[in-house]
Amino acid sequence: MTDPRIDPPAAGDERELLTTFLDWQRETLAVKCAGLTQEQLRERSVSPSTMSLLGLVRHMTDVERYWFRRVLEGADLPAVYWSDVDDVEFDVAGASADEALAVWRAEVEECRKVSAGTPIEALAKRDRRGDHHSHRYILIHMIEEYARHNGHADLLRERIDGATGE
Repeated sequence: MTDPRIDPPAAGDERELLTTFLDWQRETLAVKCAGLTQEQLRERSVSPSTMSLLGLVRHMTDVERYWFRRVLEGADLPAVYWSDVDDVEFDVAGASADEALAVWRAEVEECRKVSAGTPIEALAKRDRRGDHHSHRYILIHMIEEYARHNGHADLLRERIDGATGE
């Protein structure tokens, strides 16, 4: 498989660097999921963990929605997968991988639009704790969130079929 990721530039303005690093991290999650069956994407890491590649995609769908659309934009949108049940997005028995990947991709596109239309120094609406985060903070947090979970994805993928890589 050809790697579809585009390396971030070595130099650029703050917005360009943050958004291209975030896009690289987003595509890394897609690369880790590429070429696997629905069953493989549902495969859990190790007991008692419920973590799977499909669960990570579902989790990141709601993380994207929460930070960019609900907090930054202030949209009154429900979560896609999250509920009052902790880690419900990782309960993937019977979940469609194709559907989850499509929903994640669509959410990423909406979040890119919100981000592109918002000044980097803008303060977001209040989050669930009442804090006002800057757009800059949200971009950095999202890079961190993806990077952490992409580490999990790398280990999951290696366990599934031995594939490793950046």
